[in-house]
Amino acid sequence: MHGRSAPLSRFRWSLGPVSDLFSGRNNSLGLLRLLLASAVVVSHARILGFGGREFGHTFSGGQIDLGKMSVFGFFFLSGILVTRSGNRLPVGRFLWHRGLRLLPGLWVCLAVTAFVVAPFLYWRQHGGLAGFRDQAYGPFAYLRANWAVGIDQWGVSGVMETATAKGLAFNTAFDGALWSLKYEVLCYLGVALLALTGSLTRARRAVLAVTVVLGGLILSDAIGNRYMYGAPAAKHGGLFDVPLMGALDVDWVVYLGFAFALGALIELYKERVPVSDPLGVVSGLVLLLTLRYGYFFALGVPAFAYLLLWLAIRLPKPFQRIGRKHDYSYGIYIYGFVVEQALAALGGARWGFGAYLGLAMGGTLIVAMLSWHLVERPAMRLKDLGARRRNDRRHEATTPDLDTHPIRQPSHVA
Repeated sequence: MHGRSAPLSRFRWSLGPVSDLFSGRNNSLGLLRLLLASAVVVSHARILGFGGREFGHTFSGGQIDLGKMSVFGFFFLSGILVTRSGNRLPVGRFLWHRGLRLLPGLWVCLAVTAFVVAPFLYWRQHGGLAGFRDQAYGPFAYLRANWAVGIDQWGVSGVMETATAKGLAFNTAFDGALWSLKYEVLCYLGVALLALTGSLTRARRAVLAVTVVLGGLILSDAIGNRYMYGAPAAKHGGLFDVPLMGALDVDWVVYLGFAFALGALIELYKERVPVSDPLGVVSGLVLLLTLRYGYFFALGVPAFAYLLLWLAIRLPKPFQRIGRKHDYSYGIYIYGFVVEQALAALGGARWGFGAYLGLAMGGTLIVAMLSWHLVERPAMRLKDLGARRRNDRRHEATTPDLDTHPIRQPSHVA
């Protein structure tokens, strides 16, 4: 140990600071992201296929369910990784990277939903495609309403409404899981603003202040109701509009923003955050206790955050290889709801929960793999496109004129 991290090594309960133990690719983030995305699919299966409560709702006294809890986990992990990216890259390139990671996969998902899944189900329901494209809430309207992350149209040509009326489905949205993406983008913009003002490097206390304010608001809500059901039950100002993204709920901004801010805070103060097995165990116990007895959002979310961090660092090395090269988590998240709704509309729930969930998970994984290999990974290859061109021009400017130089040198790309 050296530098600012040295004092932590003197305590037996600490293995060292996050800055020393959570760097590079030697972590289990890929596995955790896969588990969180899969948990969303499992949680949705119960309500989409059978109309019941999502897993965890009863155990937590109505505070949270497995699906939304996984979303909080995603926001925390994004807080770490996105803040690290914002610290490392110029603002323009940071936004370019974020856009490439999010938008191509989303756009293809919307197109597949509107022009493959929806017409197939419409054909099964009506025996043909007459009238499918001409409805007010048809496939083209679906793309126009949703391309900019803010989801303003949930159905396509009444397909899921028909399935619901027949008792096959219990939700009229084709892809309800997309609701959280605009809050994710808002967090990206927040990191970009902090990077632009220099707060990420020169005034990281600004992030600490934001985290404390958001946590204080959540604590004030919990004091009045320890079993408060998430952000919708809070009272922080209703809705506000953001260009392109549409209306955002202030309550969700506060609650999901707090989870993201915790991740950002750990990244910025990583030399002061200890990695401790006792703390990892305690955080797991606190998480379970708050889920069961209340105060999940005020106390359980920070405990959940530390537990995920601890698992990312302390899980055995074989787990670190999962998801390192191929990240299917985003595809699982954006396609899981669509696959489950399609199965429900086709009557797949009649085979029971086990068969329905197995088909949903299998189908979702296949589509997620296709999304990664055909859309997401090719898009990410463009992330350094502009930088390469600038490096090429810089190289040409510092290389002797090849027409006059006696030895022709090979060109290279940085």
